[in-house]
Amino acid sequence: METSIVEIRNPEGLNIVIGQTHFIKSVEDIYEAIICTNPSAKFGLAFLEASGPCLIRTEGTDDSLTELARENAELLSTGHVFILFLGDIYPINILNQIKQIPEVCHIYCATANPLQVIVARTEQGAGILGVIDGFYPKGVESQEDIKNRQDFLRKIGYKF
Repeated sequence: METSIVEIRNPEGLNIVIGQTHFIKSVEDIYEAIICTNPSAKFGLAFLEASGPCLIRTEGTDDSLTELARENAELLSTGHVFILFLGDIYPINILNQIKQIPEVCHIYCATANPLQVIVARTEQGAGILGVIDGFYPKGVESQEDIKNRQDFLRKIGYKF
């Protein structure tokens, strides 16, 4: 077995969701879950099929995001994985709907941070071992940091 680190290409710092799913039906189900939550959502999706023709399947509402998802799927070259790039929505808006899709097995990450994916490759194929999401911690939050966190959540409307 070989392991490698795949750097996810995300030049605009977009939000990304990477997960494992087990069936070609996932492409349409993920698309529908997002559109049913936000009909005007901009996103691009790529699914790496692991049986049959073993193709990278794509869908989306934005051609550039769909292309970015496809390019990163090619870099990953793993089986039964999806990668989703979000344009004008956030993972918090759609993550539960995606988790509820029957064929979705696991969510590896939902992030806008720099992202590395640890991939294992064997003679049979490849799979994701885990992800490195962002950077090392720089310390423990102070009282001022707590206040800043609370103020920020209220400023963006997630708390009142």
